[in-house]
Amino acid sequence: MKVKRVKGTAVRLSLSDRIFYTGIDVFLVMILVVVAIPLWSTITLSFRPNAFIGSNLEGMFLPPWKWSTAAYRALLGNAGFLNAFINSLKIFVMGVITALFFTIPLAYVLSVRTLPGRKFFNILILIPYIFNVGLIPSYLVVSNLGLTNHLAAIFLPVAISTYNCLIMRGFFEGIPDELKESARIDGAAEWYVLLSIILPLSKPIIMSIGLYYGVSFWNDFFHAMLYINNNALQPLPILLRNILISSGMNEFVEVSAFGEAPIQAIKAASVFMAAIPMIIAYPFIQKYFTKGTMLGSVKG
Repeated sequence: MKVKRVKGTAVRLSLSDRIFYTGIDVFLVMILVVVAIPLWSTITLSFRPNAFIGSNLEGMFLPPWKWSTAAYRALLGNAGFLNAFINSLKIFVMGVITALFFTIPLAYVLSVRTLPGRKFFNILILIPYIFNVGLIPSYLVVSNLGLTNHLAAIFLPVAISTYNCLIMRGFFEGIPDELKESARIDGAAEWYVLLSIILPLSKPIIMSIGLYYGVSFWNDFFHAMLYINNNALQPLPILLRNILISSGMNEFVEVSAFGEAPIQAIKAASVFMAAIPMIIAYPFIQKYFTKGTMLGSVKG
């Protein structure tokens, strides 16, 4: 019987447990391979030299000393790409701040058990989650508000997500009521309770929900395609979409707007560079992600 140490405690594993854990390890390795192969293929494709002629499989095993940075130089040297990247960063930052600014107070109010009509308001916010108003009414509202050709049209209409609000509400409900009541007895207003007691204890759920909103805003191309007609305001997903459409199916066509680089390499480099902000942000949020999401979902 095999002995496994868990946090300093020796645990004896039976044969069935060892088979189970081995199966889990094999399964996780298979998932790693499924995820790693397309990722590695995209990376090697983005560094493919202009003179390379071969299949994607051959390109995956191209040695690093034969790689070329022509696609990245072409993208970084293109004013349209840099402008689209900056627009996406603006949408990302302003969208996350706006979404959290609206979601946190709403989730906190719904978590207060003494709120008059609390059950009614909890049901009320579920109505838009279950029934979609449709594309035409949404467009008319955004247009009448004067948000067309404005970056706010991408994140402001979807600033509050019912799903994220319910998860955050569940986390707030898990905070002991004694902490809130002690501040209220001392005469603290609800906004003071939220800012001084709730928020310092809610960093995991705030970071997790912020990540949800950030990924959604960063990858959103539909609202940008719908509401923004000015090329100077188009975000990165729209530019990537235009690259994919304009390139067609020809792998070795050179696009003059992006310099001397294979179109397939430019597409792969664009995808990889678009994912860089999320790749950088996730390691800093990962330690909060599981804790915040699990606590919020269990209590909710």
